[in-house]
Amino acid sequence: MKFMKLGSKPDAFQADGKSIRYVSSELATDVIINVGEVKFYLHKFPLLSKSNRLQKLVSKANEENSEEVYMVDFPGGPKSFEICAKFCYGMTVTLNAYNVVAARCAAEYLEMTEDVDRSNLVFKIEVFLNSSIFRSWKDSIIVLQTTKPLLSWAEDLKIVGRCIDSIASKTSVDPANISWSYTYNRKLAETDKIVEEGMNYRVEKVPRDWWVEDICELDIDLYKRVMIAVKSKGRMDGAVIGEALKTYAVRWLPDSVDALVSDEHALRNKSLVETIICLLPSDKGMGCSCSFLLKLLKVSILVGADYSLREDLVKRISLKLHEARIVDLLIPARSPQITIYDVELVQSVVNQFLMHEKCNWNLDVVEKNEKGIDKFILGHGSLLSVGRLIDGYLAEIAHDPNLNLCSFIDLSQSIPELARPIHDGLYKAIDIYLKEHPSLTKAERKRICGLMNVKKLTMEASMDAAQNELLPLRVVVQVLFFEQVRSAAGVRAANNHPSDASLSTTNLDEECDKTALAEEENCKPLGKHMSEIKVTEEFQKNGKLGKKNSKNSRSGVQLLPSRSRRIFDKLWSVGKGQHVENRSSETSGSSQSPTSIVPGDAKSVSSSRHRRHSIS
Repeated sequence: MKFMKLGSKPDAFQADGKSIRYVSSELATDVIINVGEVKFYLHKFPLLSKSNRLQKLVSKANEENSEEVYMVDFPGGPKSFEICAKFCYGMTVTLNAYNVVAARCAAEYLEMTEDVDRSNLVFKIEVFLNSSIFRSWKDSIIVLQTTKPLLSWAEDLKIVGRCIDSIASKTSVDPANISWSYTYNRKLAETDKIVEEGMNYRVEKVPRDWWVEDICELDIDLYKRVMIAVKSKGRMDGAVIGEALKTYAVRWLPDSVDALVSDEHALRNKSLVETIICLLPSDKGMGCSCSFLLKLLKVSILVGADYSLREDLVKRISLKLHEARIVDLLIPARSPQITIYDVELVQSVVNQFLMHEKCNWNLDVVEKNEKGIDKFILGHGSLLSVGRLIDGYLAEIAHDPNLNLCSFIDLSQSIPELARPIHDGLYKAIDIYLKEHPSLTKAERKRICGLMNVKKLTMEASMDAAQNELLPLRVVVQVLFFEQVRSAAGVRAANNHPSDASLSTTNLDEECDKTALAEEENCKPLGKHMSEIKVTEEFQKNGKLGKKNSKNSRSGVQLLPSRSRRIFDKLWSVGKGQHVENRSSETSGSSQSPTSIVPGDAKSVSSSRHRRHSIS
């Protein structure tokens, strides 16, 4: 810390209690200066030779036959007046970053200028400020902090402005030349300040955000002015600005919700949050992490920040939504909402995100163009990340008994189909919702399950869905049927007929939809549609392969509940060319198990390839 000593005489000021100060001298004092509640017994000559104001006040007191002078509104109070009085007496006084502002304001008040005496106190303090204080990073911050109780005086004397400019200029200096930050000095004191690299040693580099912690002690109003000055220089990266704001928010915002919204600190916290939002980098949040922006949004809602600022936050968050975590989106709902989390707010963020995405890519064209789909996946990983994020969020909010079906469906459908190449996450969310909402009607279950495409489930998810008693019958049929289709396609590929497998998969996918739709809506016999599907013939091309698949099928079927197992048996029996007499056979079970297929039946199955079965 910089300091300056003035005067050379010994300090002769003494105290008599808390309210009396006097100078020990052979000469009797001839004037009493009242500063606040303290009386100073002093001599006129040394004071009047340096202060123009004291000349006027003493002259006025003499006219009134009084020895006392009153200065009630003296800047800095008795302590700063004592500094000025000691200077007038030529006594030793030390100026530093903690008392220089008060001394400068007091000297201005007393009019201790060059017009009264050469090298007066105002001149000496200005020299100290310009040559030492404003050149020091640490001292500039301390001086700026001390201006708060004397803000109007410090503003008029331009001390505040000069401190801010000094601080902002130093933040833009090349980090390689930094040696004055207290934060960095603390780091240098650690044992790892010198890093070993092979046979060489180097001093650890100063990070670009070396300054952010140092200014966190500033009051929010002064902090705002410093940050505006830093940004106006145009040399600070948005990421560093974002880190500075995050550090300040962590330093001053309380962790608990109760402390955040308490009557004692509510206004302060609201002002702080609104100021931080206003100071966010102009690149719409690119310099701040999505996690920080979402936390800021949570706090802004709790403290009742301005609506327009919250809307600005939502726009910024939407640009970085692909970086968010599920826990970041769990924003508590506020009255009159009855849900646990604010689903409407997340829906708004997702809508903003999609609006931005559609500006960069025409989703409608992509959905109709296979080549476009490949290009989309490669160039729009952010959309895929958001798809996974929202599926995870749906799984979290599905536990809420107050979450209505429309909110769940609307949020799920807001994500384009291309954002969900796999539906495992969506299936998990639907499964949780069905378990937590057992009172759903059959139509509502059908509606929510309609969000899911069974063709996009992995093998593991399909096996789970096939055993899920909560799913509608139609969905179980689709799951079992498509797994059989996928198995057939795998066999074709194993027999080196990839083109046939691809064609077969496409045709069978379409047939699967037709079969399930007819079974659910038209209530026609299941066997009539199933018999048109020739699935198992490919399993018979290789005897060993047929045995292997038969064995695997047996073990898989045993895991299925009775309803799913009966449906699965029907699919296999249809593939073998058996007649399914009527719909009621589904509930009575199938006498023919998939495990009954043996290699010896391959010939008969092959011969039945050219026949189609019907049910009268």
